[in-house]
Amino acid sequence: MLEKILEVSALAGEVVRSGYRQKIEIEYKTNDSNLVTEIDKKSEKLIVDYISKNFPAHGILAEEGSDKNRGSEYLWVIDPLDGTTNFAHGLPIFSVSIGLMKNGEIIAGVVNDVMRGKIYYAEKGAGAFEGGRKLAISKNDTLKHSLLVTGFPYDIADNPGHALEIFVDFIKRARAVRRLGSAAIDFCFVADGIFDAFWEVHLHPWDICAGKLLVEEAGGIVTDFSGNETDIFTKQVLASNRLVQDEIVSVIKPYFKA
Repeated sequence: MLEKILEVSALAGEVVRSGYRQKIEIEYKTNDSNLVTEIDKKSEKLIVDYISKNFPAHGILAEEGSDKNRGSEYLWVIDPLDGTTNFAHGLPIFSVSIGLMKNGEIIAGVVNDVMRGKIYYAEKGAGAFEGGRKLAISKNDTLKHSLLVTGFPYDIADNPGHALEIFVDFIKRARAVRRLGSAAIDFCFVADGIFDAFWEVHLHPWDICAGKLLVEEAGGIVTDFSGNETDIFTKQVLASNRLVQDEIVSVIKPYFKA
């Protein structure tokens, strides 16, 4: 099935690429920051149609509303265009993310970094790769030498999970902090040893599924902000190279004491 995921992620990537810097229709989901474009919908339709044709009994959970057979043994978790705001503004940092779960466990994941032409993929127990290159987390073991990445939720004005305070804290403690605008790519860059850690609040299952497996298969760890094991339905995500995990948790955790 990994071959099928790679195939459909490439096809969806072409749909996304073809719409880049073109005149597109934009809608708003909940507020002026939460966009959806016609390309998100076209990409999702292509992926859902492909799955329905090849695996009709499988379940689907996707960002733009496709939801069926959720009780199936297999569940495809899809973000047809992760980084829609970047896409809509012509910033070439966005991706297609597809994860596959079996009985609640992530068994395969693919992230297509569309504009760089790179496809990251992982299979449970078999490692993580980009092309034929095996991915490995960074070896940095100190927060002050770390390059971190984060993202802000669409309701950042409400400051959920003390997101702003934590961001400022890490700016002061780490070598640098970046914000790319695509959580799936953030996960990939942790898996590839570029970033030492990634944290964010209020992500969704389709933001997490494929990327979580990529980080874990590259040797990293994905937890909540207290360092506890987590799943794709969490509202707190911390992905790291393991070596800076405890130090990062020690910074974040005090914000959540009653």
